[in-house]
Amino acid sequence: MAEEAMAEDAGMFMVHQTVGSVLCCKCGIPMAPNAANMCVKCLRSEVDITEGLQKHVTIVHCPECECYLQPPRTWIKAQLESKELLTFCVKRLKNLNKVRLVHAEFIWTEPHSKRIKVKLKVQKEVLNGAILEQSYIVEYVQQEHMCESCSRVQANPDQWVASVQLRQHVSHRRTFFYLEQLILKHSAAASAIKIKQMEQGIDFFFSNRSHGVKFVEFVGKVAPVRSRSDKQLVSHDSKSNNYNYKHTFSVEISPICREDLICLPPKVRSSLGNLGPLVICTKVTNSIALLDPLTLRHCFLDTDQYWRYSFKSLHTSRELVEYIVLDMEIISPEVNVGGSRYALADAQVARVSDFGKNDTIFNIKTHLGHILSPGDYALGYDMYGANSNDDELEKYRSLVIPDAILIKKSYEEKRQKKRGKPRPWKLKSLGMEIDDKNKTDQEKVESEYEQFLKDLEENPEMRFNMSLYKNEEYQPSEMASMTDGEDAPSVPLEELLDDLKLRDSDHDVEDEEDDSSMRE
Repeated sequence: MAEEAMAEDAGMFMVHQTVGSVLCCKCGIPMAPNAANMCVKCLRSEVDITEGLQKHVTIVHCPECECYLQPPRTWIKAQLESKELLTFCVKRLKNLNKVRLVHAEFIWTEPHSKRIKVKLKVQKEVLNGAILEQSYIVEYVQQEHMCESCSRVQANPDQWVASVQLRQHVSHRRTFFYLEQLILKHSAAASAIKIKQMEQGIDFFFSNRSHGVKFVEFVGKVAPVRSRSDKQLVSHDSKSNNYNYKHTFSVEISPICREDLICLPPKVRSSLGNLGPLVICTKVTNSIALLDPLTLRHCFLDTDQYWRYSFKSLHTSRELVEYIVLDMEIISPEVNVGGSRYALADAQVARVSDFGKNDTIFNIKTHLGHILSPGDYALGYDMYGANSNDDELEKYRSLVIPDAILIKKSYEEKRQKKRGKPRPWKLKSLGMEIDDKNKTDQEKVESEYEQFLKDLEENPEMRFNMSLYKNEEYQPSEMASMTDGEDAPSVPLEELLDDLKLRDSDHDVEDEEDDSSMRE
């Protein structure tokens, strides 16, 4: 083409080549020449490359767990119109190696019809080397049959093989609210046949021991735990030497929680470079992050180190007292400590409950100088009025205990404007059965869950490992206007995910007639 363009520019005469055509040897219509000298319609009438290929196949489907049987005994989990299901359907076809598969796609059918239709496009060499491409439809009929695990559960729902008992010996459920979201995001309990909420924890029941072991390993990666296992003989066959056991895994989570005040034992303190001894727990994963609020020194305590001494908290977040900041003077500039920002400051605070009763004012040192200003509210531990009966604290006789230790900024006054209004986001939850003993404490659980939601709004690090979804019931017009310079913390909309809901919609059914074309 480039040479013809150059010749035309130079004014040279060029003979334009035309594509020749021949007549079909059967019907006589003009057509482009090919190896068979037949048009597409005549060639298709002479040769059917889909002859001998399966058009109807029966597949076994489990209605409980949405799995399909891959003979002889393998069950494959696949959703409708997914890549996994398309691969499974194609592999079930016999004699497909006689042709070359070019394309495969689903054709929409009614979900209750128990039919799956797949449109396949294949190629094959026919008369005199001509390649014929043809499409055809394979219909798969679902035969309902429960898999072994589902049939065992249906026969006896309590027939579990492995049980994981998660426990934490504290007076609140904040840790389990957080752990529930991690389990949902990573689908760690997808194979559980039953989940039951207990008084101080959650029980997970599995139909296979390996599923229980895998779940215990997951919990050990996200929390400082120690576990032990036991098994009980259910039955055995002396002739075939087969034994059936029920396995129980007892998993204890460390009672140390975020925002707890801890008095380190002398041995732990010396191993951490004389940290503290009064420290704050700032983060809990498979290790515990500790911060000295008076010096901004921090360290990480791993699981083995903690369980070697197994100490408890001096004060927990349920004992926080609200203070008002009267004066603030920064001592040192803002620094980054363990991924969080702090600034040492001298503060003058007073308890909110003392207003109108006395003039008690405390001069303390705090690590929250970067976010607190005079007039702000803060939550902290009242060491002045606390009666601490702690064996570890009594070992430090010369220790000067501060009158108050501030933990975080309080936004309760700003939240009063939004009280009763829905949040623009929501969380999913595990389908748990509630133990009979816990049904009377639902008000306490709801208040603790509300406090957990407030912690999520204030702490972006906690939201990092969770999936937050948009709340469809939230109306943007109800959003409170910012009348003052600073509003209560909230979750940015860009962090929210769309909640996936499968709805029936009208689908255009593709043309089921065989379309054919011929390539040389």
